[in-house]
Amino acid sequence: MAETRIINKFGNMAGWNSITVNLLGRDIEGITSINYSDTVAKENAYGAGKYPIGRSEQNYEAECSLTLYKEEMDGIRAALPVGGRVQDIRPFDILVEYENKDGRIVKDRIRNCEFTNAGIEIEQGNGSITVEHELIVSHIEWNVI
Repeated sequence: MAETRIINKFGNMAGWNSITVNLLGRDIEGITSINYSDTVAKENAYGAGKYPIGRSEQNYEAECSLTLYKEEMDGIRAALPVGGRVQDIRPFDILVEYENKDGRIVKDRIRNCEFTNAGIEIEQGNGSITVEHELIVSHIEWNVI
């Protein structure tokens, strides 16, 4: 009997339709993108000779941005006091879950997020309004339970 071969060794790959983003205690539906990353700048340390004798690290930095439909942001603003700004919301975590076809869930937690901007940009011909929101974050926990 012939062996069945998987097209790639990972099987079904995670995609946009396999993620859930939880923000301020609820799963967000009006989101079109999320970008998050962290970095630690590293450089070689040199002494005698042409090869590095060690390596140094600089500060850890994390960043995140979300693109939300206006209606999603309106829902977030509706929970604020009258005249409140999203930049005044106390630090919160964002949980991003990636569900694999086999039922496994991989979770990343973006910690201590705060909005740094608010605004609208729309032009003639737009059928919907989306806005990218930058966040300041303290750190990212990758693959949490």
